Amino acid sequence: MLPLLDYQRYGRQMILDGFGLSGQLKLQEASVVVVGAGGLGCPALQLNSHLIVDAIITALSAENAISLLGPYDIILDCTDNAPTRYLLSDTAVALGKPLVSGAAQKFEGQLCVYNLGDAGPCYRCLYPKPPAQEMVGTCEETGILGAVTGVIGNLQALEAIKIITGLHDKKPTLLLYSALGLPPFRSIKLRSRKPTCPACGTAEERLGKISEIDYVQFCGGPRPDWETRGLVNGETGARASVKELEAALAGETTVHLLDVRPETEYGICQLYSSINVPLNRLVANPLEYLPINPSTKTYVVCRLGNDSQIAADALRSVSLDGSAANVKDVVGGLRAWSREVDPAFPVY
Repeated sequence: MLPLLDYQRYGRQMILDGFGLSGQLKLQEASVVVVGAGGLGCPALQLNSHLIVDAIITALSAENAISLLGPYDIILDCTDNAPTRYLLSDTAVALGKPLVSGAAQKFEGQLCVYNLGDAGPCYRCLYPKPPAQEMVGTCEETGILGAVTGVIGNLQALEAIKIITGLHDKKPTLLLYSALGLPPFRSIKLRSRKPTCPACGTAEERLGKISEIDYVQFCGGPRPDWETRGLVNGETGARASVKELEAALAGETTVHLLDVRPETEYGICQLYSSINVPLNRLVANPLEYLPINPSTKTYVVCRLGNDSQIAADALRSVSLDGSAANVKDVVGGLRAWSREVDPAFPVY
């Protein structure tokens, strides 16, 4: 039986044909683990007072995935990086549990349930090779419309409810969502489990122990610390700290300051006296954006200190009369400026 209050709280779904009291009891007894507390997973923190929620404040790894996820019936993937997606998929296969995977970037999202039923493919089955690092972005880098994460997160919850209550048809499907599309939803039928998949198939060459797999290396290694290391080869003097930029702007000498963020981002916030030249426009014709006086110092800034390195390198490549030394990118970009120079400068 349910607590008396639950009859009022869930009555409207219990009167649904095929759901009933038995469906609600199944939900009451089920356990779901949400991996990731970003845009997709954070609504789980807005709790129903009758739920039992255990916060696991631990970084998921190949060493602890089996033990951490084993006690739960369903795994919800609310992360946004390739190594974790492969780790969660392999773990779901090893534990024999369904994986409800959601993803959202910009104005779009997608949803898929992996390892569901006897024929349901796993993530590795459909994507045996990870995407190239330069093709992968995070919400922080590419942006995300907040409502899109709400749509995908709700759909993930719905898939979990369908699985728990037995309402899911277990047909492998990829659901694509575009906030700007008409219609906004598209459903793609997926093939069944691949026999040769090393994770969920019947091939002789199977994956080894999950704890022994280096998922980061499998996906191309750790993402380089471009902010510190630099995207392009060059001497240390070719880069400037935000403190150096601050001093240059406060000095009497004229400074040529280029901001290579997209126009949309430049409109959010900008440094005084900066000139907005989006990166793609600058690299197409860098000579156009060099100062008339070759002795003028040029500083290039962006949001995080990555694009500015590419832009500065393009400017140096067309500089004449040894003026390349006067072109510097700003390490850490505007985020470092806010952190080290002006705490009132907006961070987004």
